Amino acid sequence: MKINDPKILVEVTAAFARYEQALVSNDVATLDELFFDDPNTIRYGVTENLYGYDEIKAFRAGRSPVGLARKLDRTKITTYGEDFATANTLFRREGGNKLGRQSQTWMRTPNGWRVVSAHVSLIESPAK
Repeated sequence: MKINDPKILVEVTAAFARYEQALVSNDVATLDELFFDDPNTIRYGVTENLYGYDEIKAFRAGRSPVGLARKLDRTKITTYGEDFATANTLFRREGGNKLGRQSQTWMRTPNGWRVVSAHVSLIESPAK
């Protein structure tokens, strides 16, 4: 298995960038599209545990569009073979004192790259 094949890495990086743009602009349709439509898809958020695509989609539909802008740091995307990848990043929201952590598992599907598992958490910002 080839890790970080340049061609596959470009594909997943583009999917991740598309997801991030949709997230900060509250483009719910694109966010819904980029999660794998399956009851096995999971998203653990800061305040919610979502099991299955339907729960994730319902959460997105009801989420406030306020305060979504953020700055990413130390983003690391790793591909494994041609059909599986992980994306991990740190993020900070302006004026916030928390450090966000986001991890995603991506899978190639017939419809393109989709998130099959995601986890978002916050911790106190480490002292500088």
